[in-house]
Amino acid sequence: MAQYALLEKFELIKHRFEEVGQQITDPNVMTDMKRYIKLSQEYKYLDELIITFQEYKNLVNNLESGKEILSEESDEELREMAREEMENAEKLIPEKEKQIKIMLVPPDPEDDKNAILEIRAGTGGDEASIFAGDLYRMYTKFCEKKKWKMEVSNVNDGTAGGYKEIVAKISGAGVYGIMKYESGVHRVQRVPQTETQGRVHTSAATVAVLPEADEFDVELKNEDIRRDEYCSSGPGGQSVNTTYSAIRLTHIPTGIVVTCQDQKSKLKNLDKAMAELRTRLYNMEYQKYIDEISSKRKTMVSTGDRSAKIRTYNWPQGRVTDHRINLTMYNLQAIINGDLEEVIDKLMVEENSEKLKLAEI
Repeated sequence: MAQYALLEKFELIKHRFEEVGQQITDPNVMTDMKRYIKLSQEYKYLDELIITFQEYKNLVNNLESGKEILSEESDEELREMAREEMENAEKLIPEKEKQIKIMLVPPDPEDDKNAILEIRAGTGGDEASIFAGDLYRMYTKFCEKKKWKMEVSNVNDGTAGGYKEIVAKISGAGVYGIMKYESGVHRVQRVPQTETQGRVHTSAATVAVLPEADEFDVELKNEDIRRDEYCSSGPGGQSVNTTYSAIRLTHIPTGIVVTCQDQKSKLKNLDKAMAELRTRLYNMEYQKYIDEISSKRKTMVSTGDRSAKIRTYNWPQGRVTDHRINLTMYNLQAIINGDLEEVIDKLMVEENSEKLKLAEI
């Protein structure tokens, strides 16, 4: 995009920014929480975009003023300063233009949300459950490094270790926008702990990451929900407590079932179960959006099709391969210990490249 076209776009964005700023101070808007939060998110996005645009505009101005100095000034010291300023501007302007073009593609409105993480053992029997446990520990360590909070809501332990299923909520800044890349089938190749012959087996676990729904995102009617209470159970089915504190909610119109049993308090389990039910209902609609973009962006295929194989962890070779971007790394132990930043950063870079190709600007 030519410089003048970008600067024209800047003026339009400034106008919209002022318009949104006025709307979020309107008392009528402030009483409509859903609209208010949507406008607040847009205001934040436009604010960041304007800051970037202003940096770009300053670079363009520096380039133009440098040209004027070279054509009008005879003082060699000033001319040298102008040349340095121009050289710096010429280097940074293309980078800033690329950044703006990526930012001009509307962001996923869900990226700032908390996330619900689900890990389920797939093919591979006991080894799949053990691998699901490895993935859970990997994400736990990753969340610790990001200073995010993880709260488990439901656990179904594996018979030989790990988990048949584990569900947790992750809270923090921009959680879903980062964790969404983890949705899909994760495959492990290694000698199972349960194997005595030393043969390498392939097992799998499925990871699903859902943006957490806010209360106003979904309207739940009491008559549409069946609530069951039962005793929490631990490994081997043993009773964790003798009170009926565990909660199972069934959404009658859709058949969606959620359970929560990690708290001793029935009310706390109910609150968590209701939040998860809202999230699952919300994601039925959100999935339509995911399906649309996944057909265009290969980095998002994991969330568009959760049966897609996205990553393989090969223990004998210490290798991790992300199949979406043909990335192979030989630092398996570091990754399984929560060092996921490099993998996710590369997925983000690839997605940004695809955004640039798709942007009609």
